[in-house]
Amino acid sequence: MKKQKIAFELTVFENFHELSSEEQNLMTSARSARKKAYAPYSSFQVGAAVLLENGEIITGNNQENASYPSGLCAERVAVFYAGANFPNVPIKAIAISATSKHHVVDQPAAPCGNCRQAISEYEVKQKQPIKILMMGETGQILKCNAMSDILPLAFNSTYLN
Repeated sequence: MKKQKIAFELTVFENFHELSSEEQNLMTSARSARKKAYAPYSSFQVGAAVLLENGEIITGNNQENASYPSGLCAERVAVFYAGANFPNVPIKAIAISATSKHHVVDQPAAPCGNCRQAISEYEVKQKQPIKILMMGETGQILKCNAMSDILPLAFNSTYLN
């Protein structure tokens, strides 16, 4: 038997102003998108902004449904829109921001498992990493260099060949 440790590097920004101008612009788009979320059940609003290699920014927000599994997270709304409308343009980065109508979200909001899997699929498809920026409405901002960092051992198409 052999034990193996899986680790990754994470950059922690203490505030919004420590981000590069490109990252600030992307996070501003995510923060704006969360205001348009349809979240009547959880009151937890999430915005996502996808930066494409051509400079285009695509936004999305969570869309809830009374039949909970029928809703869709902000990250997948934005990524799927980008994939549908710009199928051959790689995704460089995704910014995610969350807020709640019931309390202050003062810690970064990471993608759920379904979103991690969907974003991972795009990393495999485009053969290059996607940077992930995560924040609440205030507080620290986290950045990882690839979805594969926060979803190690992901299931992908290589298992199906």
